[in-house]
Amino acid sequence: MNTLEKITKNIDSFSKSERKVAEVIIASPQTAIHSSIATLAKMADVSEPTVNRFCRRLDTKGFPDFKLHLAQSLANGTPYVNRHVEEDDGPEAYTAKIFESSIACLEAAKNSLDPNVINRAVDLLTQAKRITFCGLGASASVAHDALNKFFRFNVPVACSSDVVMMRMSCILSTEDDVVVLISHTGRTKELVDIAKLARGNGATVIAMTSKHSPLAEYCHLLVAMDVPEDTDVYMPMASRLAQMTLIDVLATGFTLRRGDRFRENLKKVKKTLRDSRIEQS
Repeated sequence: MNTLEKITKNIDSFSKSERKVAEVIIASPQTAIHSSIATLAKMADVSEPTVNRFCRRLDTKGFPDFKLHLAQSLANGTPYVNRHVEEDDGPEAYTAKIFESSIACLEAAKNSLDPNVINRAVDLLTQAKRITFCGLGASASVAHDALNKFFRFNVPVACSSDVVMMRMSCILSTEDDVVVLISHTGRTKELVDIAKLARGNGATVIAMTSKHSPLAEYCHLLVAMDVPEDTDVYMPMASRLAQMTLIDVLATGFTLRRGDRFRENLKKVKKTLRDSRIEQS
């Protein structure tokens, strides 16, 4: 975890004055890097010793060492900064905040994925006689996107965002079926029940969800991503983007695993779609 991520994750554990320093740094890390300790203390409305104390809490030797670690954080890729939209933000500000946070979230999600788990998920999907994608709320749109991708693969595929339909589908599932459950939090009671029901009928359950969540306990394969987004407070934006990107990853793995002949069939599908479009003038 880099320095900026440490600050963001541990902000609630700081003292009141240290939190002021943290908020100034999170709001503009580039400014903090190029500021003197006196300037940063003035911006945060705290004393210089408070800034030094804050730096040592982050396992650095003092303010100069802290700035070096902060610069390395920025150099190693776009860090996630929870840049909340404020009431007085204009279009330029809230547009920039949403795009920057989403890009950073995708970077964090990518770095947290285990390639071995992705490979195992592709194994299970390519061996399945039927695939069912299930999601509720914001994850329902991800399940529908998965249906759109996998529908072209010449394998029976279904999608459901209705709990009753999910239950009926799982009751009819067999050991040849794979059920993919999509939930950012993994705490949706209905999806946990669906996982239990699918397992009870012999289906293989893949969960795209958070580690250590109730849903993760009842799946055969957990595909987890670290997406730093609090969906209990904010609309699930970046987490949904990460889930859709993961669906694209699995669909690409599926395509590559099936070989050249399979990809030729996909080309025919794409050609049919092209023929249905109006040509550009």
